[in-house]
Amino acid sequence: MANTVSSKKRIRQNEKRNLNNKGRKSAAKTQMKKVLDAVEEKDPAKAKTELSKAFKLIDKCGKHNTWHPKKAGHLKSSLAKKVKSLD
Repeated sequence: MANTVSSKKRIRQNEKRNLNNKGRKSAAKTQMKKVLDAVEEKDPAKAKTELSKAFKLIDKCGKHNTWHPKKAGHLKSSLAKKVKSLD
């Protein structure tokens, strides 16, 4: 158990950040699944709208270091390739 005031504060901060990260990751993954579903349905219009929403959430994960920024880039690139294959 933490003894010092600063270590107790760090525990509180980590719990709060963990919840924020979990929410961001979950929202991004859900949106990515929506993009993939639209690609499977072969609906380019829906896929592009879902892709822009996914990009926004993925960028937030990269910006806040929920995911490494390069991982965010890889995810965006792979989704864009799949959507572009519909054209």
